[in-house]
Amino acid sequence: MMRKVEEKKEEISRKKYHRNIRWMLVLYDLVVYAAVAAILLIFYCGSERLTGIGVLQQICLAGVWIFLVRIAGNIYGQVWRYGGIQCYIRLLFTDAVAFIGYLGTELLLPIQKISFARMVSLVSLNLLGALTLRMVYRYAYKCGDQRSVKGRILSALLHMFGGIESEPDKEVQKIKVAIIGAGRVGVSLAEELLNNPEASYLPRCFIETNPEKVGREIQGLPIWSEDEATFSRLGEYEVQEIIFAIPSMDAKKKKKLYEYYKKAGYKLKVYDYPIVYTAGGKRHLREFDIEELLFRKPLIVSDENTNAYYKDKVVLLTGGGGSIGSELCRQLAKMKPKQIIILDIYENGAYDVQQELKIVYGDKLNLEIEICSITHRKALEKVFKKYRPQIVINAAAHKHVPLMEKNCIEAIYNNIFGTENLVDLCEKYEAERFMMVSTDKAVNPTNVMGATKRFCEMIVQSASTHGKVKYSATRFGNVLGSAGSVIPLFKRQIANGGPVTVTDKRIIRYFMTIPEASQLVLQSGAMAKNGELFVLDMGQPVKILDLAENLIQLSGVQGIKIVETGLRPGEKLYEELLVKTEELDKTPNKMIFIERDTALSKEEISERMEILRKACDMGDDLMAKEALRKVVPTYKTPEEMNQKVTLMQNKKETKAKEIKIAMS
Repeated sequence: MMRKVEEKKEEISRKKYHRNIRWMLVLYDLVVYAAVAAILLIFYCGSERLTGIGVLQQICLAGVWIFLVRIAGNIYGQVWRYGGIQCYIRLLFTDAVAFIGYLGTELLLPIQKISFARMVSLVSLNLLGALTLRMVYRYAYKCGDQRSVKGRILSALLHMFGGIESEPDKEVQKIKVAIIGAGRVGVSLAEELLNNPEASYLPRCFIETNPEKVGREIQGLPIWSEDEATFSRLGEYEVQEIIFAIPSMDAKKKKKLYEYYKKAGYKLKVYDYPIVYTAGGKRHLREFDIEELLFRKPLIVSDENTNAYYKDKVVLLTGGGGSIGSELCRQLAKMKPKQIIILDIYENGAYDVQQELKIVYGDKLNLEIEICSITHRKALEKVFKKYRPQIVINAAAHKHVPLMEKNCIEAIYNNIFGTENLVDLCEKYEAERFMMVSTDKAVNPTNVMGATKRFCEMIVQSASTHGKVKYSATRFGNVLGSAGSVIPLFKRQIANGGPVTVTDKRIIRYFMTIPEASQLVLQSGAMAKNGELFVLDMGQPVKILDLAENLIQLSGVQGIKIVETGLRPGEKLYEELLVKTEELDKTPNKMIFIERDTALSKEEISERMEILRKACDMGDDLMAKEALRKVVPTYKTPEEMNQKVTLMQNKKETKAKEIKIAMS
């Protein structure tokens, strides 16, 4: 009870204090106004000098307008010690309105007139005085302390002006930071930190890559270059952490600066403003994702036609709780669909994305969750019957290569029979479009996972020849940050002190970010006419050995060894090139191509499905794998493919040596 009483007293005291501050500011403005009026009276002396009554009339009329409009515009309701540009613009606007009112009233009333120049001078100088007063107040609050003569003077002014004591101890406790980037994002971060007394960080300077800005100041913070001299200055300013605030910075440049300051012993963070891949695009400070230093800057795929296609549609997304599926949900949510149905057998993933989207969109997004396996035909049909989806995106699949080698029957059931169920139900419940997420491992597959995905492509292409639904499939390679990808494994191994394991130092892979892949999937699905097999340009391949070495280097951990463990079951040395523009059909998007392929008939697909069913019914993984080889003619053993690729590589190296010898 006593505690509540004390809290009530504190609240009353706080409100009273704020009211006092407000009326103190009115008083100071009145003093400024009186001083300006007196100065102008002295300045404008001579034959045009007003009588005492005229002076009083003009001063009172202008003063009434200025203060009435300021009160109406809530100028005295602003917290000026945190005031930004918006506060100053509001003051300018209110005084402009006051001037117009003053001018009109002065013309209408039977009072002694003064010249237009005098009117402007009175209002302008008073406004200048009011602005100066507030700027000094804000500067005193920002820079007042007890550590220097200047700080103590400002602290005394702050106490006189607003009855506020500076808080030097609080500033000492804050983490001092340097901000890389004196552009829009960096300045926004600095303002946010400076104006928030509860912020944990205190900006001390900017580090800029643009030489034109070096040597200048923003918000009272110096702008330095990224040279060696900066290190000594950072020490003088007690900088503890470096924050990257240039979203558009080239990945190579970012990596160079990261290594530069990491080596110097600074903690490094990134300021996202906003980030594309986060639902809602919220600003936040975060730790560095090493992945973003290893590859090109992620591409932002924006297409109005794609957004328009998904708007007001009912979309069913299978595997919606997975890495790709959840990002597809985030991207779809921005396109304002009528409804999104997330279907997944794993409830935790589905729950996580549901909560994330609820926080961002609230009731604006019609989102439903269904826990179900795509192999469970009856349960799946209930979902179709309930929601009648217009668009179905199949991102549900068993995708882990070594695990599927030992679980061939399960891979066939989930990937192939599950896809068959979805195709059948799309036709039965009259969906408009079916989109399947495929993989580069479906190209000349050497493993069960790749072979099952290739057969899924064949099912989809066949259905496009006789069904009413529009079908398409989209292929892409490895996705950074997806579940089961190599980078999280490397990071765990580094954290444990090593070694970092690579199966073969010759292995190369294509990589794409999750947002890139998801956006391109949605775009290719929207542009599909029927039966297309889309392939995505994955850029340049990355050597896994280089990836491991870069991760070790960027982590800053010393003595981590790289150990070669041998190829895993079903693993290729080199994935097939996805994009060969001379062999593929182009689309309006330069990153999306269409592979020419001949679709099987409905009867041929049915025959091959029967072969798989009989083999799976036997319960023998080896028999199921042999059946998979029969129905997917391009399915080869990894030994065959790797040997072939190795021979080709050896021929190239031999030829290069011969050319070099001939030239010498």
